[in-house]
Amino acid sequence: MKSKLLLYSLDDHLKELLKNPEFAKEWKRSEPEYLLADSLIKARLQKKVSQRDLAKKVKTSQAAISRVESMSGNPSLSFLKRIAQALNSKLTLKLEPI
Repeated sequence: MKSKLLLYSLDDHLKELLKNPEFAKEWKRSEPEYLLADSLIKARLQKKVSQRDLAKKVKTSQAAISRVESMSGNPSLSFLKRIAQALNSKLTLKLEPI
C-alpha cells in the first residue's frame, strides 16, 4: 500500500498560528519589519547581489545587512537610503490610517 505524502506549506502553518490571538497581535506588530526585510531580500536577490557585496557597496558589514534582513536590527533612515541607492532602488515610506 502506498502512503500519501501530505504537504504542509508555510502559508498553512501561518494560518494555524494566526488563530492564536497573542501570535496574531505580535505578527501584526512586526509587519513593518517583515515588509522591509522581505522587500530588501527580494531586491538584493533580483540584482544577484550577496549580502557581502551589498555591504561593501553600502560601506558596512555583512552582519549589518543580515540584521536588517532577519528583522533583528533597527536600521536608521540614512542606512536604508544607502541600501536603496546601492541596489539602484527607490525607498518609499508611508503612513496609513488604521
